[in-house]
Amino acid sequence: MDAEEHLAQRFEEHRGHLRAVAYRMLGSLSEAEDAVQEGWLRASRADSGAVDNMGGWLTTIVARICLNMLRARGTRREAALDVEEYEYVHVPDPVLGPVDAVDPEQEVLLADSVGLALMVVLETLAPAERLSFVLHDMFAVPFEDIAPIVDKTPAAARQLASRARRRVQGQAPSPSADRARQREVVEAFISAARGGDFEALLALLDPDVVLRADAGRLPATKLVRGARVVAEQAHSFRKLAAFNRLVLVNGMPGIVAAGEGRVFSVLAFTLGVDGRVTELNILADPQRLPTLNTTFLCA
Repeated sequence: MDAEEHLAQRFEEHRGHLRAVAYRMLGSLSEAEDAVQEGWLRASRADSGAVDNMGGWLTTIVARICLNMLRARGTRREAALDVEEYEYVHVPDPVLGPVDAVDPEQEVLLADSVGLALMVVLETLAPAERLSFVLHDMFAVPFEDIAPIVDKTPAAARQLASRARRRVQGQAPSPSADRARQREVVEAFISAARGGDFEALLALLDPDVVLRADAGRLPATKLVRGARVVAEQAHSFRKLAAFNRLVLVNGMPGIVAAGEGRVFSVLAFTLGVDGRVTELNILADPQRLPTLNTTFLCA
């Protein structure tokens, strides 16, 4: 086996980990795959003969690529929304799977159960903060290795991660880790939505529940707060409820509305400690939905 073949083999051994890093960095499955592919191109052109820690070296390469992608993305998103009466709403790509099984590739991608609500908060971080937090807190990368990527000292990289951690702890809901309870709630939500039972929907929601709907365009994209308003939103889409199917969304029970060969929306739930829904994140962007892996729905 020559050096290039050996490097390719080692890269494939780390591909799942690199995709997981890139997904948490970018919140986009397609961009994460692009970052990993670009990582391979850069690695294949570099001298890897003296590399002792292949996983760390490849992670650094992909992290640099993701950081550049995040910085380039920021200006595009600022230009995309200049309508003052709307809050900017973006729901990251969800990872979908059958509710009773998770395939090995998804298990790698969803290691540590990174829910969609946390991914939403990561979208609010500055690029260097996000990189420092993701690499250190999610993948245990030392600050000494993070510092050169963000062009900071290790102490400054630590501060970036600390600042990001405070943002995450202040904004991300504290979800219930009870998958069985979440499945009960999601099934009850599906039943109430199909039956047009407004009061049953209302009973499932925390009084301060937040609904974030990313339809890719205004005015369908929206951010609403409060149980009654959110229940009214769900009730108004009761005709679509007939297409609701229970699935895993980022490792936890959620809903895909699919039928007639297409996906209409994905709905991720976050439950509070009392078992009521504290956050709903909906992806309904017709341009992004077809890029999600929904082949299991046809099984």
